[in-house]
Amino acid sequence: MRFALNDLLVDIPAEKIDEARAFYASRVAGRGPSTYEELTKVRASMSTPSPTDPAAIEEIVETAGIAVPVRIFTPTVGLARGVYLDIHGGGFYMSSAARGDARNRELADTLGIAVVSVDYRLAPENPWPAAPDDCEAVALWLVEHADTHFGTSRLAIGGSSAGATLALATLLRLRDKGSVDRFTCAALQFGTYDLSALTPAGRQIADEYFIQAYAGHVEDRTAPDISPIYGDLRGLPPALLVIGTADVLLEDNLAMAGRLVAAGNNGEFRIYPESPHGFTGHPTAIARTARDDVDAWLRVRLAQPWATRQ
Repeated sequence: MRFALNDLLVDIPAEKIDEARAFYASRVAGRGPSTYEELTKVRASMSTPSPTDPAAIEEIVETAGIAVPVRIFTPTVGLARGVYLDIHGGGFYMSSAARGDARNRELADTLGIAVVSVDYRLAPENPWPAAPDDCEAVALWLVEHADTHFGTSRLAIGGSSAGATLALATLLRLRDKGSVDRFTCAALQFGTYDLSALTPAGRQIADEYFIQAYAGHVEDRTAPDISPIYGDLRGLPPALLVIGTADVLLEDNLAMAGRLVAAGNNGEFRIYPESPHGFTGHPTAIARTARDDVDAWLRVRLAQPWATRQ
């Protein structure tokens, strides 16, 4: 992983930075629900995701006694050259795989890959470890069935926000089971890596309700399955970490990048100027640049021979 300080901040043209400043200055900063009642209202008010063409294929994946709904996209033209396991964000307690349909259709057609998105169980109705159990089940299913199901055994994983946290937790579980080598890379966007509130970064979000909803019942939230920053991070596939300068999780992601480097892993860390949490889903030129950067990084990694992945 390149970690020289002058490499961290992505070089963005001034006009794109100005556009981002203007966009965020005109936009009311959001905050997640702070009670279960607020969460229920937010869930009920969410709009229906726009349909894609072709639409997602809905399946139920069953592994080790767990049945998990997934949404599958395959390239409109040609055979899949790899499979990307997508884990959606939403604080572990909101959103759904369907809300990523537009982006996942774009990924499938741009990269010529299959995308499998996990509709994991949400907190607080299904707190930890339900979500990582579901993500692990789908990952193990891909390890066993990707070749016969999609015609390729080249796997990648990624997610945004809580999805990035779950993606890393899934990789740690697979590493411990001896199956992580099947994944060529991980694209991790603004993940939450300390839910314990014990690190300086973790204390910045210590009062967020999503932590209580997801893991408030756990006495020690330094468990790596909850807070990957505390894990043994050796032996993981190359990772791309993406974050914005205005994200409250910037320090958390800096710490995770440092720990991944210290553990001997490869990859890149990219910081985008004037960008808050969730920025890659916003209608700015910087967001488009970041998404294109993720696409390009995944394309290179999925095309590399197995022996050169590290």
